[in-house]
Amino acid sequence: MTAMTTVKPLTEFSYVTFDVVGTLIDFEGAIKDGLAAIAEKAGMDIDGEAALAIYRDARYEPDALRFPDDLGRCFSRIAEKTGLPDTEENRQFMIDMVGDAKPFPDSAAAMAKLKARYKLIAMTNARRWAFDKYAEKLGQPFWAGFTTDDTGCEKPNPDYFHQVFAYVEKDGGSKDDILHTAQSQYHDIGISRELGMTNAWIQRRHAQKGYGGTIEPKEFTEPDYHFHALAELAEAAEDAFATKA
Repeated sequence: MTAMTTVKPLTEFSYVTFDVVGTLIDFEGAIKDGLAAIAEKAGMDIDGEAALAIYRDARYEPDALRFPDDLGRCFSRIAEKTGLPDTEENRQFMIDMVGDAKPFPDSAAAMAKLKARYKLIAMTNARRWAFDKYAEKLGQPFWAGFTTDDTGCEKPNPDYFHQVFAYVEKDGGSKDDILHTAQSQYHDIGISRELGMTNAWIQRRHAQKGYGGTIEPKEFTEPDYHFHALAELAEAAEDAFATKA
């Protein structure tokens, strides 16, 4: 599935910024796998999608911690509602599971293709220790990487984006040279539109209902580019440059 505008062709960008968790890294799969392992050990069953909804609500709470450290606290909320044993061992297990989450099957290859065309910048709400693991699994495709440890805030805080803009400006670029790519309407697509960026929505959950483990936006933002997988963006970029040549 591919939909795009002609306002800003893919050949006119120098940088592509990426949300990492949920766009490149399958954190929902890691949460489900971790909970399933805990449930099996306890002799129980767990509804993964229902658990993601509990997790999503927990991430709204004012005492939320930085990701993925917050998985321990969130697991306690899930355990409270599902009956899973809420132990320190299980809380740490969930933090470790999500810290070691795997990329989506198309992520590494797509990033390698995009790296040949653009300077790739990570903009993740994960902490640095987790991002370093994710970047390694993705094949170290990033020209630069921003984490919550670096910015001191989380998306959708505009200050996060402005710090990236300042970094790009030091390289001689501007926000107009950036394509912001993400799956989260709440954390990325809405705010990138407000800040005047061109964006690409990677709708990872296109075959599933709801927002899963991602905070639901107050309103939907129609993206400039819309893909169901990162591989589709990489293919579209290849086609765009081939046509230009």
